[in-house]
Amino acid sequence: MSQHESHENHGSLKSYVIGFVLSIILSIIPIVLVLNHVISPMATVVSILVMAVLQFLIQLFFFMHIREGEGPKYNVMALILGVIFVITIVGGSIWVMSFGYMVH
Repeated sequence: MSQHESHENHGSLKSYVIGFVLSIILSIIPIVLVLNHVISPMATVVSILVMAVLQFLIQLFFFMHIREGEGPKYNVMALILGVIFVITIVGGSIWVMSFGYMVH
């Protein structure tokens, strides 16, 4: 195998810089919202969650190269299945715990 065949395809410097800058911006926005009390507490929590999800997606696409590789469709499908499992487990746990007070 040649040297190029043995290494996986990685992103370009431009891709890494864009991902880094977007990650920094998505980290600064919640800090500014919290420190300056710009919006209501509930809207702040929702904003933080939205920024966290966006940052998660940026990490996946810009740094972990979820779209690239031999089977990118399988990578995305596996990721979606994992997210469904996590949402089901966390949501189900919260739902069960919210009815725990009725037992007593």
